[in-house]
Amino acid sequence: MRETLETTVVKFDTETDVGHLTLNRPNSLNALSSQLREDIVEGLRLLEAENDADGIALRAVVVEGTEGNFCAGADINEFSKGGAGASSEHTHYEFIRDFPAPIVAKIRGYCLGAGLETAMACDFRFADEDARLGLPEVDLGIIPGAGGVQYISRLANPAAAKEIAMTGDHISAERALDLGIVNRVPDDLDEATREFAEEIASKPPLAIQAIKDSGNVATQTGLREGVQYDRKQFESLLDTEDHEKGAKAFAEDDYEPEFKGR
Repeated sequence: MRETLETTVVKFDTETDVGHLTLNRPNSLNALSSQLREDIVEGLRLLEAENDADGIALRAVVVEGTEGNFCAGADINEFSKGGAGASSEHTHYEFIRDFPAPIVAKIRGYCLGAGLETAMACDFRFADEDARLGLPEVDLGIIPGAGGVQYISRLANPAAAKEIAMTGDHISAERALDLGIVNRVPDDLDEATREFAEEIASKPPLAIQAIKDSGNVATQTGLREGVQYDRKQFESLLDTEDHEKGAKAFAEDDYEPEFKGR
């Protein structure tokens, strides 16, 4: 499947069960306009529609930008018009965070402001060694409006979050890796991202979804409540076909399970 929306390109690989969503506003360094935000959500919905009654088809998604940049931030031209840059509604961030399949942000070039917030809403971030990340909103007299300080405070630490947001400086991919903002800075970004997405896609999808849900809950609740949530997730998976196949594969070396998400 391949769909070209106004500002995104969406593809689904039936051989790997990995979806690909490309931000496609190269003339603005893929800046987030209202239309791009809408197309991100619509693109993810198109990918999710690959699932059917036979089970879960979509197992992972890779999000990247076109022509060497992930996203340079919100479209400044919309600020003065009261558009996406000034809006208090940030639905695409929540949609990414709550999307059932894990999402990997593949970062090249600029990943700034709302672009970094978009990447941090994803489950994983792989960055090219030349990527530049930052939250420059302070120089416009505002703060990252979609939770940028909150995200970095959880991924790294509050002091690092304050430093990055207060200075507005661009940081290197290596420093972002040291701080825990990105997961990996591989030598070959394309290969590493592809291999990782395909590895995740090969796992039992219901368990992967449950892990994503539990990871999100972990940032929003206390340890006791989080452990209770994990226990409920665990118990709900015991009666699934995927668990039965996984247990059989563990017991029988020659059995190769085909996980369906049932």
